[in-house]
Amino acid sequence: MAKESVGRSEQASLETGALVTPMVRGLRLLEYIAQGGNTSNLSEVGRLIDVNRVTVTRLLATLEQEGMIERLPSGGHRVSLRFLALSATTLGHNDFMSVVRRYAQSICHSLGISVYYTVLDGADMVYLLREMPPAGLVSHITLGSRVTAWQLAPGKAVLASRSNDELNLMFGPSASKPIPDFDRWMQEIDTIRETGYVWSRSRLEKGINACAAAIKDADGDAVGALSVVGPEQIFIEDETLEVQAQKAVCEAARALSEIRCCDGSA
Repeated sequence: MAKESVGRSEQASLETGALVTPMVRGLRLLEYIAQGGNTSNLSEVGRLIDVNRVTVTRLLATLEQEGMIERLPSGGHRVSLRFLALSATTLGHNDFMSVVRRYAQSICHSLGISVYYTVLDGADMVYLLREMPPAGLVSHITLGSRVTAWQLAPGKAVLASRSNDELNLMFGPSASKPIPDFDRWMQEIDTIRETGYVWSRSRLEKGINACAAAIKDADGDAVGALSVVGPEQIFIEDETLEVQAQKAVCEAARALSEIRCCDGSA
């Protein structure tokens, strides 16, 4: 850790009378955690960042309360999704996928269902990221799979950001590969535009349900979609799961959209 540089900055601040000691200590601790430091041993943490054990405890509680860190099931802490989102906003697209993965991991862990990130390539959706629960998921979809966009939930979520004229050119009656019932499909697209999400229940794959929401850039154009996927049976057995899954994917998509709006990535 860059303890010496922190010390020099602290000394400079002391000379100008501008030192905010609690902030300096909090930043030391946050930097330590961000670099992979273990917080299980509070006395050791205090020794490394030059504060006492009681102060470490209070700083951890404060950082956790403000959403900068989160507890690990195995003990200790790690930086939070909020912290990563702020970092990704600053650093740009190179770190965007790592933040997508963290959101996907969080949803997968909390709800026990699979999470996918897909992007539009021509008329197809390409699966770039997948997080699965220990039980897995019986599906023919794998990383790198290409599926016709208009047929599946994440594809519809992304296409809903396109204009009616664009969609007519891509899939209308005069298109090279028109959608069989284009007018009915467009009605579904209008609904997605109003709600911000789309469900697919045992459609693309029998016995598999999915909910997707688009991730948009500053111009409102969808750059990809996040989707939650699980066996139809688990949604039947737990009536609250559908609401939880829908809320989780919509909130994650909104947060990721904010990052894309700020980083200016194409």
